[in-house]
Amino acid sequence: MTFYSTRPVDILFDAARRGDLMLLKQLIDEGVDVNEPGPRGFTPLIIATYNNQPVAARMLLEAGADVNAQDLSGNTALMGQCFNGYEGIAELLLEYGADLDLQNGSGGTALMFATMYGRTNMVKFMLEHGANRELRDIRGLTAQQMAAQVGNEEALKLFEASTKSAT
Repeated sequence: MTFYSTRPVDILFDAARRGDLMLLKQLIDEGVDVNEPGPRGFTPLIIATYNNQPVAARMLLEAGADVNAQDLSGNTALMGQCFNGYEGIAELLLEYGADLDLQNGSGGTALMFATMYGRTNMVKFMLEHGANRELRDIRGLTAQQMAAQVGNEEALKLFEASTKSAT
């Protein structure tokens, strides 16, 4: 038996996930809270961005979605983009004031996510936008140290190049 929720916020989550813009607009116009978290702390914005729905994400941001909202683990929409590699959505999040250097419950940052998951395009993106490369996670590791630990040679080259350009 399949259960379909009729709670407006649950419908908002589903619309954000699928990129159903008409339904999303209708729910926003009806005043459904765009910042209400789900059971794991995800917000509709985090769901939209994680599912590569940039138009839905923009619609939520324009409706007042908190660009720096954190789920129960402390992860943000920007961290999800660095995990997934969706540079266009990351650019959108920065346009709306995303904090490059927020840390999750383990001290992880968006730059660390990009490094650990081999998203070299996102490592470059984050460094070019001024992410703090000196932040450390709960193990005391920086993003560059993580790159070395996992053997991410491309990321290591980007860290080295960004160090040289900063001097």
